[in-house]
Amino acid sequence: MEFLVLTFLGTPVWMWLTFIGVVIALLVLDLGVFHKTDHEIGVRESLKLSAFYITLGVLFSGFVWWQMDVESAKLYLTAFVVEKTLAMDNVFVIALIFSYFAIPRQYQHRVLFWGILGVIVLRGIMIGLGAALVAEYHWVLYIFAGFLIFTGIKMLVTDDQHIDISQNPVLRFLKRRLNVTEGLRGGAFFVQEPDPKSGKLMRFATPLFLALVLVEIADLVFAVDSVPAVFAITTDPFIVYTSNIFAILGLRALYFALAAIIHRFHYLKYALAVLLVFIGSKIFVADLLGWEKFPADWSLMITFALLAAGVVFSLWKTRGQPVNPA
Repeated sequence: MEFLVLTFLGTPVWMWLTFIGVVIALLVLDLGVFHKTDHEIGVRESLKLSAFYITLGVLFSGFVWWQMDVESAKLYLTAFVVEKTLAMDNVFVIALIFSYFAIPRQYQHRVLFWGILGVIVLRGIMIGLGAALVAEYHWVLYIFAGFLIFTGIKMLVTDDQHIDISQNPVLRFLKRRLNVTEGLRGGAFFVQEPDPKSGKLMRFATPLFLALVLVEIADLVFAVDSVPAVFAITTDPFIVYTSNIFAILGLRALYFALAAIIHRFHYLKYALAVLLVFIGSKIFVADLLGWEKFPADWSLMITFALLAAGVVFSLWKTRGQPVNPA
């Protein structure tokens, strides 16, 4: 069992295995207990599940504190909150995808569950590559930081863009290359059906599969912002990856509650924009002031303050607006 104390990306193997074991247990619990059968997830169930995942994500900071140090725990919490908030934009896009394909609420969790498996793998690859680049070329952090500042300023000065799902190049490619059924076939991603022309049985993809692919693509696009943001907070691959996955696990659960009220957080994008600029500028501020790194306490407090201000202002500005239909 000596391999358990060996290090992988700077962290003991047993800590990685512990985290992976927790995630696998959560996924088994989700699919085998909470959602053994397809059913419509209501707001109350969504909020309970989300509270459960958020609590686990926060408690994991205690594990980081115990096995690493208090500084690492603060960095983990900062990364967790930032990733959680940045991912809220993903809720809007996912809602558009489900609306375009007319996916009933009872099958939406199926897409989100299998989607999270892809996210775990894709985020792992992106973070692994990012960690390798940062370890080999420290100046890459300045590129990440500059990209975050640019993205934040762009968010501040540009209006929301209309997203036309039908023009998505991936969707158009899939429709050209795959046989796709006209409508859903229950909760199936693929079915065997007679070909309309030849009558022979053929494998068809369903709109549920197309929705799954687009959800994965949407997460990949959002990861381009979120992964550099977390690397600008900490370069520890363990903290970067664990904070990412815990934040995403909880957001999938919260989706069913947020989808109906996401318009109430319209002005949160401006707080996020300022937050991205702040995260990107930290490395430059630290260099100018001669610090080894920007203080984790300040980073955590400023992050909470910006996001809290954005949430409160959004809820105040949109008060009285009706809830969108589910």
